[in-house]
Amino acid sequence: MIHNIKMKPIKFCIIKIGSNVLTANDGNPDFARMKQLAAEIALLRSSGVKVILVSSGAVAFGRKEINLPEKINPVIKKQIWASTGQIELIKTYKSIFQKYSLQVAQILVTKEDFRDRKHFLNMKNCLLGLLDQGVIPIVNENDTVAITELMFTDNDELASLTAAMVDADTLILLTNVNGIYTGHPDDEGSEILRIVHHHDKNLSNFITASKSSFGRGGMLTKLNMASKAANLGIQVFIANGKTKKIISQIQNGTAKCTYFQPQKAKQSSKKWLAHGINYYKGAVKINEGARLALTQQKISSLLPVGIIEISGNFDKGDILRISDDTGRTIGLGRAEYSSKVAVEKVGLKNQKPLIHYNYLYIFGNE
Repeated sequence: MIHNIKMKPIKFCIIKIGSNVLTANDGNPDFARMKQLAAEIALLRSSGVKVILVSSGAVAFGRKEINLPEKINPVIKKQIWASTGQIELIKTYKSIFQKYSLQVAQILVTKEDFRDRKHFLNMKNCLLGLLDQGVIPIVNENDTVAITELMFTDNDELASLTAAMVDADTLILLTNVNGIYTGHPDDEGSEILRIVHHHDKNLSNFITASKSSFGRGGMLTKLNMASKAANLGIQVFIANGKTKKIISQIQNGTAKCTYFQPQKAKQSSKKWLAHGINYYKGAVKINEGARLALTQQKISSLLPVGIIEISGNFDKGDILRISDDTGRTIGLGRAEYSSKVAVEKVGLKNQKPLIHYNYLYIFGNE
């Protein structure tokens, strides 16, 4: 129990470990902390919980391995550190988990892997296949090829995407603070938010715009990704990965952390679409009649008769952004046919839906 809210039993969880959890104050890898977390993950596994690890830390490990001149391009520098550091990161995890007779596998991904349903399902099947064989998948962004538009906001986004993809029931985001506070964690009078209900609004007002020394993201990203995952039916914990036995405390409900209460679980296709706002290939503007049809409780597909405008070059299976006649984004959907065909059907009656309701996600209506 966390403050009178009954948690769901943890059966399948994604654990994201941030850079500041895996590194000491001097920037070097914190091997003792890695060993403690691995011991807790092994304990989780022994209790029958399926675990996927999303781990930062490659760049920090690389920085320890190779000293690079200051004049090197920052992007190239990061790619070098990421590619060399990823080897050391996985070698360390492999060595630590071997003590518990657990095997690990490395999965490196970019945003491209989430953009179409086929790649998405291939990756999902790979992860589930590894879990079926008792292997712990360790997922990280492929920093050697991911630059600018191909980059995730940070590994919190990747962890949230992964949790949605594999239909996990729990997402644990381990950082270097206890959770979300009502002000800066160091400020006197600032208190931790123990529970975030799905109807809570304006939580971003509490977040200070700071990020870690070694990571790319901050608490605002964690808040956004946690809220999105909870909306999809995944319970989320933001907790301090430096705290001893934090994972065990989360499992038994005694952790000092922020808990996001989950809504009713969504079907897999809608979980994929919910994170598609960064991956859409085309856009559809609809009229008021279509907007009313899509936002009511009765399920509806998007028909060409309700479409005002098509933009972008997309193929069947690509994600589309849906906006109303004022330009406000209201949802996302998967295209049933290409933009070339769709343009010819705009405004016509008795046509096949451009977006079928099984592959339609309307914000705030799910």
